[in-house]
Amino acid sequence: MNAVAEIRDLRVEVDGRALVDGVSLRVTAGKVTALVGASGSGKTTTGLALLGEYPAGARVTGEVRLPGGPAGYVPQHPGTALNPARRVGALLRDIARTRVRALPRRERRAAAHQRVLRALSLAQLPDPEAVLRRYPHQLSGGQQQRVVLAQALLLGARLVVADEPTTGQDALTKQRIVDRFAAVARQGIAVVLLSHDLDVVRALADEVLVLRDGRVVESGPVDRLWPAPRRLRTAEPPATDGPTGRTGLPGAGREVLRVGGLTVRHGRTTVLRTSALTLRAGECLAVVGRSGSGKTTLARCLAGLHRGHDGELLLDGAPLPRSLRDRTRAQLAAVQYVFQDARAAFDEHRPVLAQVARTAVRLRGAAEADALAEAVTTVTGLGLTERHVRRRPAQLSGGELQRAALARALLARPRVLICDEITSGLDAVTRRGILDSLAGLLRDRRGLSLVLITHDLGTAAALATRIAVLDGGEVVEEGPARRVLTSPEHPFTVSLLETSTRAT
Repeated sequence: MNAVAEIRDLRVEVDGRALVDGVSLRVTAGKVTALVGASGSGKTTTGLALLGEYPAGARVTGEVRLPGGPAGYVPQHPGTALNPARRVGALLRDIARTRVRALPRRERRAAAHQRVLRALSLAQLPDPEAVLRRYPHQLSGGQQQRVVLAQALLLGARLVVADEPTTGQDALTKQRIVDRFAAVARQGIAVVLLSHDLDVVRALADEVLVLRDGRVVESGPVDRLWPAPRRLRTAEPPATDGPTGRTGLPGAGREVLRVGGLTVRHGRTTVLRTSALTLRAGECLAVVGRSGSGKTTLARCLAGLHRGHDGELLLDGAPLPRSLRDRTRAQLAAVQYVFQDARAAFDEHRPVLAQVARTAVRLRGAAEADALAEAVTTVTGLGLTERHVRRRPAQLSGGELQRAALARALLARPRVLICDEITSGLDAVTRRGILDSLAGLLRDRRGLSLVLITHDLGTAAALATRIAVLDGGEVVEEGPARRVLTSPEHPFTVSLLETSTRAT
């Protein structure tokens, strides 16, 4: 079978450190090739090499060939690939017009629109006409992903590189994503899947390459490598005893944050409506729900990143301004946000340690030397080394950057820490390490409270004292974690638990 892409003996080195070393692979039309491995194993570096993209300052040897034609890329965080200032329809029609230039002018507009609709259909995006009228920020992460996939298909890509496409998605949405990329492969398009999710790999891939420290340590057809690749079996953390929630004492601390009657609209469409929610000192409130249910919108409202809402926010009983720009330094320090996309949250041109320390200088007035010393102490406490964080963001893995982002927020000494799907793009071992770090922070930092945005009920069970369940932009159930996870009252929560159980 003809190769769509081929890599031979690829080595990518930055500052003497090999990110990829001696990797070879052959990608064929209509097949799904999965690259799996822990955070920092070299998956993304290898995938981006197929697109001709390398880290700044990289020394590259080996050969990358794409005889099959152009390649498309679906990033882990698809919003970064979309122009926020243009409607989706304008973005896609501009691409489609480049494919119909040979037609008479009077026919081009209709032909371009039909191409857009066909691409969105293949990307399995329902109600495409409504999506075309929206801006990227008005779409859920899953919708953004399908739009980016449609872009690649419009460009005539014969190869699609999908980087952790199931990140931040619930079990039902994951299955739809598997179906979507399987449909793309049936069109004769090659797919290179970069993933830590072994269930998704088993359901979708034809061939699997296991990477560790930048080298291929195991490869072969997916059927031969399962029940799991030998080199990954020992990497999985031990199973938990099931969904029980933390055994802390909900309500033991005083009320820190209160949300009352929050309503958020995009145009005339209401995307979030909540009744009263409270957060007490030492608590972890997990906000769970499927993709597009309003979890991140709620988190952004709390952090002052989405000011277009009605309702009341109280911090220690005092009104908290809706907009970040109107909050005092003390209020900014009190409520800190850790983004899902840690890489996009750092300045690519400055060392990570300097950016972590800057929080203490800017929000607490700390001296530069004191802030740097505190930053080193905090990052090492989260499992990083000073040598790692003195590098620029491009030289750190996703898991390392996520820990650095957590450290940066902690240097503000917050009262409320909002973590938005911060473990969803990580391998099992790195995910467990970050969850353990968060549990330790709740235990050791008196007065710290956590708002955990997650689609993963297992993550909620590991940390939460209380759980709020969102569906269609509304809180349909809220209560102690143990009760919600073992005796749910709302039908949607029951279905969420059943779907999660089937997926595991």
